Amino acid sequence: MMVTSSNVQINNKDLLALKAYITAKDDVQYNNLPANMVLLDLTHSNLKQQHIEIRFFRSDTLDALRSKIYQKTGTPPAYQHLKVIGGGVCLSEIPPEYDENTKLGFFSLEHGMIIHCVDLNPHSGSKGGQYEDTSLVRKYVMSDEDYHKRKGTIRDWERTKKETDPNFSLRKHAKEHREMVEAQRQAKLGLELPQGFEYDENGKPVRIEDDTENIATKKDQILDTSDDDLPDHFKVGLRCEVQPGSRRGTILFIGKVQELGGGGHWIGVLFDEPVGKTDGTVPGGKRYFETPGNSYGGFLRAKNVEVGDFPERDIFDEDSDDEL
Repeated sequence: MMVTSSNVQINNKDLLALKAYITAKDDVQYNNLPANMVLLDLTHSNLKQQHIEIRFFRSDTLDALRSKIYQKTGTPPAYQHLKVIGGGVCLSEIPPEYDENTKLGFFSLEHGMIIHCVDLNPHSGSKGGQYEDTSLVRKYVMSDEDYHKRKGTIRDWERTKKETDPNFSLRKHAKEHREMVEAQRQAKLGLELPQGFEYDENGKPVRIEDDTENIATKKDQILDTSDDDLPDHFKVGLRCEVQPGSRRGTILFIGKVQELGGGGHWIGVLFDEPVGKTDGTVPGGKRYFETPGNSYGGFLRAKNVEVGDFPERDIFDEDSDDEL
């Protein structure tokens, strides 16, 4: 079906408003320029590029204009046939043999006019898109044999790894890397580390170098944790320090949290500062203890919590032994 203007109503109020906003200052945009200056747009017959609002003085010569076009496009003055365009209409033409000492003011140039250069050189370097069409550029393609000989590549790195570990593969390395990233994420959330990981002496997750059978056994031991496995000195209301990060707070909850999985006990800590990952709730919305904000709480395993005399830190305390 052909759609004609007789049966289609176009509401262009928004477009008119946009045009009015964009062109609101068109009549004053050149007010701050010297009276002798004119801004011209330069275009070229062989090039898609346009050079907008290039500054010239009306006292400049035609040779200065041609030199600027040569600089921008690569077409020598002897091959430049110029057209002066204003309002979409060609107002005049300037052939290559025109007197180069003629002042630009002679051509009655105004702001926004276009000087279009027609390249007369039959052997011009810009002809046929040579300056702009990247598809014409010959690309370097490395053969698989040459790539195999190069040093410092992924393939070379894999080859070096296999010399020390015959079972090494990029697929295995990527899998182990993803597992480590997930373990680090769990550590930041204060959750139990994935199977095959544990905390080192610095509180950072590390991979357990163990066989699959022993890892499975350790996991079963964790899942079978009972009330008797929790040290007696853990009590609600005690002050504590949590790793990683030496974060201080108060124990507000001790018990099993079915929503977190993994079995065993969790310690719910209200931190002194917003350094936690929860507000006392767990995924699903169930609340186990109250906090003053979203990041003041955390659920942690007992091995990451140390109870004792851990007063709240005073950032304005000047009686520090670590500072003279």
